[in-house]
Amino acid sequence: MVLLFLVMLVTAAGNTAMQSVMPSIGTALGVADVWISIAYTWSALLWVICAPIWARRSDRRGRKAMMAIGLAGFIASFALCGLVLMFGLAGLIPAAATLIFFAAARSLYGGFGSAAPPAVQAYVASRTPRSERTKAMALIASSFGLGTVIGPALAPLLIFPATGLVGPFFAFAAVGVAVLVALRLRLPNDAPSFAARGDVVAAPFSANSNPSVERDESDEGEAAGAAGEEAIDPETIPDLTWRDRRLRPWVIAGLLGGHAQAATLGIIGFFILDRLGLRSDPAAGTGPIGLILMCGAIATLLAQWGLIPMLRLGPRASTLWGMALAIVGVLGFSLAQDLHAIALGFAVASLGFGLYRPGFTAGASLAVTRKEQGQIGGIVASINGAAYVIAPAVGVWLYGHHQWIGFAAICLLCAAVFVLGWRSLDADAVLEGRALDDG
Repeated sequence: MVLLFLVMLVTAAGNTAMQSVMPSIGTALGVADVWISIAYTWSALLWVICAPIWARRSDRRGRKAMMAIGLAGFIASFALCGLVLMFGLAGLIPAAATLIFFAAARSLYGGFGSAAPPAVQAYVASRTPRSERTKAMALIASSFGLGTVIGPALAPLLIFPATGLVGPFFAFAAVGVAVLVALRLRLPNDAPSFAARGDVVAAPFSANSNPSVERDESDEGEAAGAAGEEAIDPETIPDLTWRDRRLRPWVIAGLLGGHAQAATLGIIGFFILDRLGLRSDPAAGTGPIGLILMCGAIATLLAQWGLIPMLRLGPRASTLWGMALAIVGVLGFSLAQDLHAIALGFAVASLGFGLYRPGFTAGASLAVTRKEQGQIGGIVASINGAAYVIAPAVGVWLYGHHQWIGFAAICLLCAAVFVLGWRSLDADAVLEGRALDDG
Protein backbone atom coordinates (compact mmCIF):
# COMPACT_ATOMS: atom_id res chain seq x y z
CA MET A 1 0.00 0.00 0.00
CA VAL A 2 2.92 2.37 0.62
CA LEU A 3 4.14 1.92 -2.95
CA LEU A 4 0.67 2.34 -4.41
CA PHE A 5 0.15 5.41 -2.23
CA LEU A 6 3.40 6.90 -3.57
CA VAL A 7 2.49 6.25 -7.22
CA MET A 8 -0.64 8.38 -6.90
CA LEU A 9 1.00 10.95 -4.62
CA VAL A 10 3.96 11.64 -6.91
CA THR A 11 1.88 12.07 -10.06
CA ALA A 12 -0.64 14.39 -8.38
CA ALA A 13 2.06 16.43 -6.62
CA GLY A 14 4.14 16.75 -9.76
CA ASN A 15 1.29 18.07 -11.85
CA THR A 16 0.12 20.63 -9.31
CA ALA A 17 3.74 21.73 -8.80
CA MET A 18 3.86 22.29 -12.55
CA GLN A 19 0.83 24.57 -12.26
CA SER A 20 2.69 26.62 -9.67
CA VAL A 21 5.68 27.44 -11.88
CA MET A 22 4.28 27.54 -15.42
CA PRO A 23 2.81 31.08 -15.21
CA SER A 24 6.22 32.40 -14.12
CA ILE A 25 8.00 30.37 -16.81
CA GLY A 26 5.65 31.69 -19.49
CA THR A 27 6.24 35.27 -18.34
CA ALA A 28 10.02 34.72 -18.36
CA LEU A 29 9.79 33.31 -21.90
CA GLY A 30 7.83 36.38 -22.99
CA VAL A 31 4.92 34.45 -24.55
CA ALA A 32 1.22 35.19 -24.25
CA ASP A 33 -0.48 33.50 -21.30
CA VAL A 34 -2.98 31.68 -23.49
CA TRP A 35 -0.22 29.74 -25.27
CA ILE A 36 1.03 28.39 -21.96
CA SER A 37 -2.47 27.08 -21.20
CA ILE A 38 -2.82 25.55 -24.65
CA ALA A 39 0.59 23.87 -24.34
CA TYR A 40 -0.20 21.89 -21.22
CA THR A 41 -3.92 21.35 -21.62
CA TRP A 42 -3.13 19.39 -24.81
CA SER A 43 -2.09 16.62 -22.45
CA ALA A 44 -5.60 16.54 -20.97
CA LEU A 45 -7.07 15.65 -24.38
CA LEU A 46 -4.67 12.72 -24.73
CA TRP A 47 -5.54 11.64 -21.19
CA VAL A 48 -9.26 11.52 -22.07
CA ILE A 49 -8.51 9.44 -25.18
CA CYS A 50 -5.89 7.08 -23.75
CA ALA A 51 -7.03 6.46 -20.16
CA PRO A 52 -9.92 4.12 -21.13
CA ILE A 53 -7.57 2.17 -23.42
CA TRP A 54 -5.04 1.62 -20.62
CA ALA A 55 -7.81 0.73 -18.16
CA ARG A 56 -9.00 -2.08 -20.45
CA ARG A 57 -5.46 -3.19 -21.19
CA SER A 58 -4.60 -3.53 -17.49
CA ASP A 59 -7.07 -6.40 -17.16
CA ARG A 60 -5.21 -8.34 -19.87
CA ARG A 61 -1.56 -7.34 -19.42
CA GLY A 62 -1.43 -6.93 -15.64
CA ARG A 63 -1.86 -3.98 -13.29
CA LYS A 64 1.78 -3.79 -12.18
CA ALA A 65 2.93 -3.46 -15.80
CA MET A 66 0.46 -0.64 -16.43
CA MET A 67 1.64 1.20 -13.30
CA ALA A 68 5.20 0.96 -14.60
CA ILE A 69 4.14 2.36 -17.99
CA GLY A 70 2.31 5.23 -16.28
CA LEU A 71 5.29 6.11 -14.10
CA ALA A 72 7.67 5.87 -17.06
CA GLY A 73 5.45 8.28 -19.00
CA PHE A 74 5.42 10.67 -16.04
CA ILE A 75 9.22 10.53 -15.63
CA ALA A 76 10.00 10.96 -19.33
CA SER A 77 7.50 13.79 -19.68
CA PHE A 78 8.76 15.77 -16.70
CA ALA A 79 12.44 15.28 -17.53
CA LEU A 80 11.99 16.32 -21.17
CA CYS A 81 9.73 19.25 -20.22
CA GLY A 82 12.38 20.44 -17.78
CA LEU A 83 15.15 20.22 -20.38
CA VAL A 84 13.13 22.00 -23.07
CA LEU A 85 12.11 24.81 -20.72
CA MET A 86 15.66 25.18 -19.39
CA PHE A 87 17.00 25.61 -22.92
CA GLY A 88 14.19 28.05 -23.74
CA LEU A 89 14.80 30.16 -20.63
CA ALA A 90 18.53 30.21 -21.45
CA GLY A 91 17.75 31.59 -24.92
CA LEU A 92 19.04 28.53 -26.75
CA ILE A 93 15.61 27.79 -28.26
CA PRO A 94 13.13 30.42 -29.53
CA ALA A 95 10.07 30.86 -27.31
CA ALA A 96 7.64 29.50 -29.91
CA ALA A 97 9.75 26.39 -30.49
CA THR A 98 10.08 25.94 -26.73
CA LEU A 99 6.32 25.76 -26.33
CA ILE A 100 5.96 23.32 -29.22
CA PHE A 101 8.61 21.01 -27.80
CA PHE A 102 7.10 21.40 -24.33
CA ALA A 103 3.66 20.39 -25.60
CA ALA A 104 5.19 17.37 -27.34
CA ALA A 105 7.02 16.31 -24.17
CA ARG A 106 3.94 16.93 -22.06
CA SER A 107 1.92 14.67 -24.36
CA LEU A 108 3.93 11.72 -23.03
CA TYR A 109 2.18 12.16 -19.71
CA GLY A 110 -1.28 12.38 -21.23
CA GLY A 111 -0.62 9.40 -23.46
CA PHE A 112 1.23 7.07 -21.08
CA GLY A 113 0.87 8.55 -17.58
CA SER A 114 -2.87 7.88 -17.73
CA ALA A 115 -2.12 4.14 -17.43
CA ALA A 116 -1.24 4.36 -13.73
CA PRO A 117 -4.36 5.51 -11.77
CA PRO A 118 -6.81 2.87 -13.08
CA ALA A 119 -4.16 0.18 -12.60
CA VAL A 120 -3.52 1.24 -8.99
CA GLN A 121 -7.23 1.11 -8.18
CA ALA A 122 -7.74 -2.26 -9.85
CA TYR A 123 -4.64 -3.70 -8.14
CA VAL A 124 -5.92 -2.64 -4.71
CA ALA A 125 -9.45 -3.86 -5.36
CA SER A 126 -8.27 -7.21 -6.75
CA ARG A 127 -6.20 -7.97 -3.64
CA THR A 128 -8.55 -6.84 -0.85
CA PRO A 129 -11.76 -8.45 0.40
CA ARG A 130 -15.02 -6.53 0.51
CA SER A 131 -14.69 -5.78 4.23
CA GLU A 132 -11.37 -3.98 3.72
CA ARG A 133 -11.86 -2.48 0.29
CA THR A 134 -13.48 0.81 1.26
CA LYS A 135 -10.66 1.60 3.68
CA ALA A 136 -8.03 0.70 1.08
CA MET A 137 -9.69 2.80 -1.62
CA ALA A 138 -10.03 5.72 0.80
CA LEU A 139 -6.28 5.56 1.41
CA ILE A 140 -5.60 5.70 -2.32
CA ALA A 141 -7.99 8.66 -2.67
CA SER A 142 -6.17 10.45 0.15
CA SER A 143 -2.85 10.07 -1.66
CA PHE A 144 -4.29 11.79 -4.71
CA GLY A 145 -5.70 14.64 -2.65
CA LEU A 146 -2.60 14.97 -0.50
CA GLY A 147 -0.47 15.27 -3.62
CA THR A 148 -2.42 18.34 -4.73
CA VAL A 149 -1.49 20.01 -1.43
CA ILE A 150 2.15 18.91 -1.37
CA GLY A 151 2.91 19.87 -4.98
CA PRO A 152 2.30 23.64 -4.68
CA ALA A 153 3.90 23.66 -1.22
CA LEU A 154 7.16 22.10 -2.46
CA ALA A 155 7.43 23.80 -5.85
CA PRO A 156 9.03 27.08 -4.60
CA LEU A 157 11.51 25.07 -2.50
CA LEU A 158 12.66 23.09 -5.54
CA ILE A 159 13.86 26.11 -7.52
CA PHE A 160 17.64 25.66 -7.28
CA PRO A 161 20.32 28.02 -8.62
CA ALA A 162 21.49 25.45 -11.18
CA THR A 163 18.04 24.70 -12.58
CA GLY A 164 16.06 27.88 -11.91
CA LEU A 165 12.30 27.76 -12.44
CA VAL A 166 12.40 24.26 -13.95
CA GLY A 167 13.78 22.67 -10.78
CA PRO A 168 10.42 21.08 -9.79
CA PHE A 169 10.31 19.19 -13.10
CA PHE A 170 13.67 17.51 -12.48
CA ALA A 171 12.96 16.93 -8.79
CA PHE A 172 9.69 15.12 -9.38
CA ALA A 173 11.18 13.17 -12.29
CA ALA A 174 13.90 11.94 -9.90
CA VAL A 175 11.34 10.99 -7.26
CA GLY A 176 9.38 9.18 -9.97
CA VAL A 177 12.47 7.14 -10.88
CA ALA A 178 12.89 6.10 -7.24
CA VAL A 179 9.24 5.05 -7.00
CA LEU A 180 9.46 3.13 -10.31
CA VAL A 181 12.53 1.19 -9.12
CA ALA A 182 10.82 0.36 -5.82
CA LEU A 183 7.68 -0.67 -7.70
CA ARG A 184 9.62 -3.07 -9.90
CA LEU A 185 11.57 -4.57 -7.03
CA ARG A 186 9.10 -4.63 -4.18
CA LEU A 187 5.53 -4.76 -5.49
CA PRO A 188 4.24 -8.36 -5.81
CA ASN A 189 3.31 -9.47 -9.30
CA ASP A 190 -0.35 -9.64 -10.23
CA ALA A 191 -2.06 -12.52 -8.50
CA PRO A 192 -5.60 -11.24 -8.06
CA SER A 193 -7.74 -12.76 -5.33
CA PHE A 194 -10.82 -10.76 -6.35
CA ALA A 195 -12.06 -9.55 -9.73
CA ALA A 196 -11.92 -5.80 -10.15
CA ARG A 197 -11.63 -3.03 -12.70
CA GLY A 198 -10.11 0.39 -12.06
CA ASP A 199 -12.02 3.58 -12.71
CA VAL A 200 -10.89 5.92 -15.46
CA VAL A 201 -10.23 9.30 -13.84
CA ALA A 202 -9.46 12.81 -15.00
CA ALA A 203 -5.90 14.12 -15.06
CA PRO A 204 -4.81 15.36 -11.62
CA PHE A 205 -5.10 19.12 -12.07
CA SER A 206 -6.88 19.70 -8.75
CA ALA A 207 -7.75 18.01 -5.51
CA ASN A 208 -11.09 16.86 -6.83
CA SER A 209 -10.06 15.61 -10.26
CA ASN A 210 -10.61 12.07 -8.99
CA PRO A 211 -13.94 12.08 -7.14
CA SER A 212 -14.94 8.46 -7.73
CA VAL A 213 -11.75 6.75 -6.65
CA GLU A 214 -13.39 5.37 -3.50
CA ARG A 215 -16.06 3.38 -5.33
CA ASP A 216 -16.31 -0.18 -4.05
CA GLU A 217 -16.04 -2.46 -7.04
CA SER A 218 -17.85 -5.28 -5.30
CA ASP A 219 -21.02 -3.25 -4.90
CA GLU A 220 -22.26 -4.52 -8.25
CA GLY A 221 -24.27 -7.12 -6.37
CA GLU A 222 -24.31 -9.19 -3.23
CA ALA A 223 -24.65 -12.32 -5.31
CA ALA A 224 -21.09 -11.83 -6.52
CA GLY A 225 -19.96 -13.36 -3.24
CA ALA A 226 -16.60 -12.98 -1.58
CA ALA A 227 -14.82 -13.31 -4.90
CA GLY A 228 -16.25 -9.95 -6.04
CA GLU A 229 -17.20 -11.37 -9.44
CA GLU A 230 -19.71 -9.73 -11.70
CA ALA A 231 -23.27 -10.70 -10.72
CA ILE A 232 -25.01 -8.84 -13.55
CA ASP A 233 -25.28 -10.22 -17.04
CA PRO A 234 -23.86 -7.57 -19.41
CA GLU A 235 -26.39 -8.58 -22.06
CA THR A 236 -29.22 -7.28 -19.86
CA ILE A 237 -27.74 -3.80 -19.37
CA PRO A 238 -29.18 -1.16 -21.73
CA ASP A 239 -26.81 1.29 -23.39
CA LEU A 240 -26.60 4.51 -21.41
CA THR A 241 -26.03 7.78 -23.26
CA TRP A 242 -25.49 11.37 -22.24
CA ARG A 243 -28.91 12.19 -23.71
CA ASP A 244 -30.78 9.94 -21.29
CA ARG A 245 -33.66 11.92 -19.72
CA ARG A 246 -32.69 10.88 -16.19
CA LEU A 247 -29.09 11.92 -16.72
CA ARG A 248 -29.37 15.03 -18.89
CA PRO A 249 -29.58 17.68 -16.11
CA TRP A 250 -26.62 16.17 -14.29
CA VAL A 251 -24.54 15.99 -17.47
CA ILE A 252 -25.22 19.65 -18.25
CA ALA A 253 -24.39 20.61 -14.66
CA GLY A 254 -21.17 18.60 -14.86
CA LEU A 255 -20.05 20.19 -18.11
CA LEU A 256 -20.85 23.78 -17.09
CA GLY A 257 -19.46 23.53 -13.57
CA GLY A 258 -16.41 21.57 -14.68
CA HIS A 259 -15.53 24.22 -17.26
CA ALA A 260 -15.95 26.94 -14.63
CA GLN A 261 -13.53 25.19 -12.30
CA ALA A 262 -11.00 24.43 -15.04
CA ALA A 263 -11.08 28.04 -16.24
CA THR A 264 -10.51 29.25 -12.67
CA LEU A 265 -7.45 27.02 -12.31
CA GLY A 266 -6.17 28.22 -15.68
CA ILE A 267 -6.46 31.90 -14.77
CA ILE A 268 -5.35 31.99 -11.14
CA GLY A 269 -1.57 31.81 -11.65
CA PHE A 270 -1.49 34.62 -14.20
CA PHE A 271 -3.91 36.68 -12.10
CA ILE A 272 -1.58 36.45 -9.08
CA LEU A 273 1.37 37.70 -11.13
CA ASP A 274 -0.72 40.63 -12.39
CA ARG A 275 -2.41 41.61 -9.14
CA LEU A 276 0.78 41.41 -7.05
CA GLY A 277 2.86 43.20 -9.70
CA LEU A 278 5.27 40.31 -10.27
CA ARG A 279 5.41 40.23 -14.07
CA SER A 280 8.80 41.95 -14.02
CA ASP A 281 10.17 39.34 -11.58
CA PRO A 282 8.43 36.06 -12.47
CA ALA A 283 10.67 33.94 -10.25
CA ALA A 284 9.23 35.76 -7.23
CA GLY A 285 5.75 34.65 -8.26
CA THR A 286 6.24 30.93 -7.65
CA GLY A 287 5.95 31.30 -3.87
CA PRO A 288 2.62 33.19 -3.83
CA ILE A 289 1.17 30.99 -6.57
CA GLY A 290 2.15 27.82 -4.72
CA LEU A 291 0.74 29.15 -1.45
CA ILE A 292 -2.60 30.06 -2.97
CA LEU A 293 -2.94 26.78 -4.87
CA MET A 294 -2.15 24.94 -1.64
CA CYS A 295 -4.88 26.90 0.19
CA GLY A 296 -7.32 25.96 -2.56
CA ALA A 297 -6.40 22.28 -2.39
CA ILE A 298 -6.82 22.22 1.40
CA ALA A 299 -10.22 23.90 1.11
CA THR A 300 -11.28 21.35 -1.52
CA LEU A 301 -10.28 18.44 0.68
CA LEU A 302 -12.04 20.05 3.65
CA ALA A 303 -15.25 20.12 1.64
CA GLN A 304 -14.98 16.54 0.43
CA TRP A 305 -13.63 14.83 3.53
CA GLY A 306 -15.18 17.08 6.18
CA LEU A 307 -18.23 19.16 5.30
CA ILE A 308 -20.10 16.71 3.08
CA PRO A 309 -19.95 13.78 5.56
CA MET A 310 -20.48 16.01 8.61
CA LEU A 311 -23.44 17.94 7.21
CA ARG A 312 -24.75 14.89 5.31
CA LEU A 313 -25.27 16.94 2.18
CA GLY A 314 -27.08 15.21 -0.65
CA PRO A 315 -26.13 15.57 -4.33
CA ARG A 316 -28.49 18.45 -5.12
CA ALA A 317 -27.64 20.39 -1.97
CA SER A 318 -23.90 19.91 -2.53
CA THR A 319 -24.21 21.11 -6.11
CA LEU A 320 -26.27 24.20 -5.29
CA TRP A 321 -24.27 25.27 -2.23
CA GLY A 322 -21.05 24.57 -4.10
CA MET A 323 -21.91 26.81 -7.02
CA ALA A 324 -23.10 29.60 -4.72
CA LEU A 325 -19.83 29.50 -2.77
CA ALA A 326 -17.81 29.34 -5.99
CA ILE A 327 -19.40 32.59 -7.22
CA VAL A 328 -18.68 34.30 -3.90
CA GLY A 329 -15.08 33.07 -3.94
CA VAL A 330 -14.38 34.07 -7.55
CA LEU A 331 -15.78 37.55 -6.95
CA GLY A 332 -13.78 37.74 -3.72
CA PHE A 333 -10.36 37.01 -5.15
CA SER A 334 -11.03 39.00 -8.32
CA LEU A 335 -11.52 42.12 -6.15
CA ALA A 336 -8.62 41.33 -3.80
CA GLN A 337 -5.54 43.52 -3.76
CA ASP A 338 -3.13 41.55 -1.56
CA LEU A 339 -1.93 37.98 -1.05
CA HIS A 340 -4.06 37.26 2.01
CA ALA A 341 -7.30 38.37 0.37
CA ILE A 342 -6.54 36.48 -2.85
CA ALA A 343 -5.82 33.30 -0.86
CA LEU A 344 -9.05 33.67 1.12
CA GLY A 345 -11.15 34.24 -1.99
CA PHE A 346 -9.56 31.33 -3.87
CA ALA A 347 -10.04 29.07 -0.84
CA VAL A 348 -13.77 29.93 -0.73
CA ALA A 349 -14.07 29.25 -4.47
CA SER A 350 -12.24 25.94 -4.07
CA LEU A 351 -14.48 25.03 -1.15
CA GLY A 352 -17.45 25.59 -3.44
CA PHE A 353 -16.02 23.49 -6.26
CA GLY A 354 -15.11 20.86 -3.67
CA LEU A 355 -18.78 20.62 -2.69
CA TYR A 356 -20.05 20.74 -6.25
CA ARG A 357 -17.91 18.01 -7.83
CA PRO A 358 -18.88 15.12 -5.49
CA GLY A 359 -22.48 16.33 -5.63
CA PHE A 360 -22.54 16.06 -9.40
CA THR A 361 -20.82 12.67 -9.33
CA ALA A 362 -23.17 11.21 -6.71
CA GLY A 363 -26.25 12.69 -8.36
CA ALA A 364 -25.38 11.19 -11.74
CA SER A 365 -24.77 7.82 -10.09
CA LEU A 366 -28.06 7.86 -8.17
CA ALA A 367 -30.01 8.95 -11.25
CA VAL A 368 -29.49 5.55 -12.90
CA THR A 369 -29.89 1.95 -11.83
CA ARG A 370 -27.36 -0.38 -10.23
CA LYS A 371 -26.90 -2.20 -13.55
CA GLU A 372 -25.82 1.05 -15.20
CA GLN A 373 -23.16 2.06 -12.66
CA GLY A 374 -20.26 0.94 -14.83
CA GLN A 375 -21.48 3.05 -17.73
CA ILE A 376 -22.20 6.12 -15.61
CA GLY A 377 -18.68 5.90 -14.18
CA GLY A 378 -17.26 6.19 -17.69
CA ILE A 379 -19.56 9.10 -18.57
CA VAL A 380 -18.64 11.02 -15.40
CA ALA A 381 -14.93 10.44 -16.03
CA SER A 382 -15.31 11.72 -19.60
CA ILE A 383 -17.10 14.85 -18.41
CA ASN A 384 -14.47 15.54 -15.75
CA GLY A 385 -11.65 15.11 -18.24
CA ALA A 386 -13.31 17.07 -21.05
CA ALA A 387 -13.46 20.20 -18.87
CA TYR A 388 -9.65 20.45 -18.85
CA VAL A 389 -9.20 20.19 -22.61
CA ILE A 390 -10.19 23.72 -23.68
CA ALA A 391 -11.58 25.54 -20.62
CA PRO A 392 -8.21 26.64 -19.13
CA ALA A 393 -7.03 28.05 -22.46
CA VAL A 394 -10.37 29.75 -23.21
CA GLY A 395 -10.51 31.17 -19.70
CA VAL A 396 -6.99 32.62 -20.02
CA TRP A 397 -7.82 33.96 -23.50
CA LEU A 398 -10.88 35.80 -22.14
CA TYR A 399 -8.88 36.99 -19.14
CA GLY A 400 -6.22 38.31 -21.53
CA HIS A 401 -8.79 40.54 -23.23
CA HIS A 402 -9.90 41.93 -19.88
CA GLN A 403 -9.74 40.50 -16.40
CA TRP A 404 -13.42 40.98 -15.75
CA ILE A 405 -14.45 39.16 -18.93
CA GLY A 406 -12.73 36.00 -17.70
CA PHE A 407 -14.20 36.23 -14.20
CA ALA A 408 -17.66 37.12 -15.53
CA ALA A 409 -17.63 34.02 -17.76
CA ILE A 410 -16.77 31.81 -14.77
CA CYS A 411 -19.51 33.35 -12.61
CA LEU A 412 -22.07 32.99 -15.42
CA LEU A 413 -21.23 29.28 -15.78
CA CYS A 414 -21.64 28.79 -12.02
CA ALA A 415 -24.89 30.75 -12.00
CA ALA A 416 -26.20 28.64 -14.89
CA VAL A 417 -25.51 25.46 -12.90
CA PHE A 418 -27.26 26.94 -9.85
CA VAL A 419 -30.37 27.91 -11.84
CA LEU A 420 -30.42 24.56 -13.67
CA GLY A 421 -29.97 22.72 -10.39
CA TRP A 422 -32.73 24.64 -8.68
CA ARG A 423 -35.19 23.95 -11.49
CA SER A 424 -34.19 20.57 -12.94
CA LEU A 425 -32.09 18.43 -10.59
CA ASP A 426 -33.96 15.78 -8.62
CA ALA A 427 -34.35 16.45 -4.92
CA ASP A 428 -32.06 14.53 -2.59
CA ALA A 429 -34.99 12.67 -1.03
CA VAL A 430 -36.10 11.48 -4.48
CA LEU A 431 -32.60 10.28 -5.36
CA GLU A 432 -32.20 8.45 -2.07
CA GLY A 433 -35.62 6.81 -2.45
CA ARG A 434 -34.76 5.68 -5.96
CA ALA A 435 -31.49 4.20 -4.70
CA LEU A 436 -33.32 2.29 -1.97
CA ASP A 437 -35.86 0.95 -4.46
CA ASP A 438 -33.07 -0.13 -6.83
CA GLY A 439 -31.10 -1.77 -4.00
